[in-house]
Amino acid sequence: MTDVGIVGAGAGAAAAAFVIDRTVPDADVTVLEKSGGLCGRAATRRHDDLTYDYGANYLKSDDDRVVELITETLDDEGLVEVTEPVYTFDVDETVSPGRDADDHKWSYRRGLTQIAKRLFGRTDATVHRRTRVETVRRTRPEDRWELDDADGETHGPFDVLLLNPPAPQTAELLRTAEWDDPLRETLVEAVGDVAYGSVWTAVLRYPFALDVPYYALVNTDKEHPVGWISREECKAGHVPDGETLLVVQASGAWSTEHYDDDPAENVAALADHAADVVGDERLADPAWTDHQGWRYALPDEGVDSGPVDSARDEGLYLLGDWVAGEARLHAALANGLDVGERVAYGL
Repeated sequence: MTDVGIVGAGAGAAAAAFVIDRTVPDADVTVLEKSGGLCGRAATRRHDDLTYDYGANYLKSDDDRVVELITETLDDEGLVEVTEPVYTFDVDETVSPGRDADDHKWSYRRGLTQIAKRLFGRTDATVHRRTRVETVRRTRPEDRWELDDADGETHGPFDVLLLNPPAPQTAELLRTAEWDDPLRETLVEAVGDVAYGSVWTAVLRYPFALDVPYYALVNTDKEHPVGWISREECKAGHVPDGETLLVVQASGAWSTEHYDDDPAENVAALADHAADVVGDERLADPAWTDHQGWRYALPDEGVDSGPVDSARDEGLYLLGDWVAGEARLHAALANGLDVGERVAYGL
């Protein structure tokens, strides 16, 4: 029996667990997730008759292995495609056609969290939700890994450990790890150098349909307070007919400046900005709202691969979009597939 521990239940972790379960028959996989959900920032909420992806907006068809995984390997029931294009806007709020017109943009009728749910559901992995890992420990002379959670329970020992949290949280786990090895300090420095941008998101519901030709607007010059506006009604099954549900994500600079401000004030400000960008004053007065702050939303760049590669010799694997070097859902999934294959090969 080979024991595999995974911290975090994001998309990358789900993909890695799926590969390990399929290729290492005697692997016993345990996943510890601090929140009550799965799939990390590819998050979905439901409210009354609404379903909405309020973190990552969709899965892009930019990796052949991920496309095959989603459309062929897994059950594609409930998979929906957004066919409307993504337009752009600038700091002057001039809207223009034209971005990723040839790419598929997927979600599910029940939201993007279905990706992780379906991947984990195809494994025998044990997933502990609302379990926050506080201490990582390397045992000697066994050379195995143990994890202590916030409730004082110890998990493991594990032959292999995968860390899937955002880089700042992974760096903190490594910084406080009970692991007497020079590699730990090198890893802490490398992972700690990965800069992240915050994103503050408002979700705005309206009892009318917008007559626009696009699914979303993205700010290309990064000078506007809003970075992204998308229409959840473009995803089949998410929004009742004749209504509009906007997901408005502030820019990194605006999000950082206003992250801890009163949420109601933030929502109102983003609704005003959305009305200005779209050119419809009705959008300043939503009928219902929701919000979410993502302190560690988008990695600015990838991690130095040298220390990450060296850690594999100790049975320690780091994974996620920040390891892949691209802050996109398909990149996290692809990295998870890579890590799962590397773990399987090593075992």
